[in-house]
Amino acid sequence: VQLQASGGGLVQAGDSLRLSCAASGRTFSRYAMGWFRQAPGKEREFVAAISRGGGSTLYADSVKGRFTISRDNAKNTVSLQMNSLKPEDTAVYYCAADLNLLITAAHKEYDYWGQGTLVTVSS
Repeated sequence: VQLQASGGGLVQAGDSLRLSCAASGRTFSRYAMGWFRQAPGKEREFVAAISRGGGSTLYADSVKGRFTISRDNAKNTVSLQMNSLKPEDTAVYYCAADLNLLITAAHKEYDYWGQGTLVTVSS
């Protein structure tokens, strides 16, 4: 599966932004999907994940209550709604696909990665 992330940009603290990830192929519903991010000089970190059918989600503590992950299997897309953005949310955001049945925060479990989209939050 090929993944294409979009929707990044420059926003102010407190603003909202919605990231989207479009997947190619007809097997999108076989993958759990995740969002990760990497800030300059830091390691890639988990943000959120959603199960194949969308019934289960997982969030990093740092974004819980502010970010919402969702998916539309009919459109082969996964989205990340980001509200109340903070400067520390500034990073390149990546979507990823995982063939495992259970959703996970472990980046090494994900099989496919998109190219990333930059989110910059100014104070």
